[in-house]
Amino acid sequence: MEWTELNIFTTTEGIDLICSRLMDIGIKGFAIKDAEDFNEFLENKNGKWDYIDEDLLGLSNCETCITIYLPNNNQGAEMLISVNAMLKEMKAEDTENIFGRLETEFSNIREEDWANNWKQYFKPLKIGEKLLIKPSWEDYNADGDNRIILEIDPASSFGTGQHHTTRLCLELLEQSVRKNDVLLDMGCGSGILSIGAMLLGAESAVAVDIEENAVASAIENAAKNNIQPEKYTAYCGNVLSDTALADKIDKKYDIITANIVADVLIAMGTLFDRYLKENGILIISGIIEERMDEVITAVEKCGFTKLEHNIIDGWAAVKLIHK
Repeated sequence: MEWTELNIFTTTEGIDLICSRLMDIGIKGFAIKDAEDFNEFLENKNGKWDYIDEDLLGLSNCETCITIYLPNNNQGAEMLISVNAMLKEMKAEDTENIFGRLETEFSNIREEDWANNWKQYFKPLKIGEKLLIKPSWEDYNADGDNRIILEIDPASSFGTGQHHTTRLCLELLEQSVRKNDVLLDMGCGSGILSIGAMLLGAESAVAVDIEENAVASAIENAAKNNIQPEKYTAYCGNVLSDTALADKIDKKYDIITANIVADVLIAMGTLFDRYLKENGILIISGIIEERMDEVITAVEKCGFTKLEHNIIDGWAAVKLIHK
């Protein structure tokens, strides 16, 4: 597999938090270059050093940087989307500029060029027993399989069906959606989960994301799938901090989906309780396997009981019922 190097610029104070959030995205390997760390080495070095290369001495004035490697495929593209969304959220919360500029930079390639390359990997994909995911630029010969075609152009928003978390959620949705259900999609990305639910029989859906381009992408994808605009509403904002938005979407839903990251899912536990009907279904994912039990325990404390969970390649999705 080929990989591309991505640099994330921050400060010493930002290293631990960013690395933790990168692990939640599924990125478990990174290299750190930190001026403060190198200066501490220079001040406290043991042994005799006759010579230190000038390139190394330059680290004493470097900008702190976390380097990660993204696979050159669709999963890598979705990881990039998640990284950029995570950094944008951190930047909005960092009013005192503690964590630096929180920007990314590819090595030896423009981000626009790299981000477009993943399209070659995005092919029609069968999910579960009923759905087929395809981008608008790909043709598909149904050949009598009678699958429901869900057309998704993710652009810069997470959710193509290729990532295990999205696939796991769609499989659980297929088992759960009933005619006339009303669904809330928290962290909607491309809109793939809420649009999929509509195609599977849901009556209407509300989608929410902190990224403006995700909301625009979800609305465009809903239109591509011939969903009536009055039945599909999308909002931009952070329901954890924006009380006006939290109140705006406040109603009782039959199903809630949330494919985000572990810490956000834990923080949303009381909102799941607030928005979901009694005996309603909650489907959550974006959870690395190591944190699954922690997330389940936190959500169950908010009035839920686990029905089932599925794991693929270290990623977990969980289906719970609201009691």
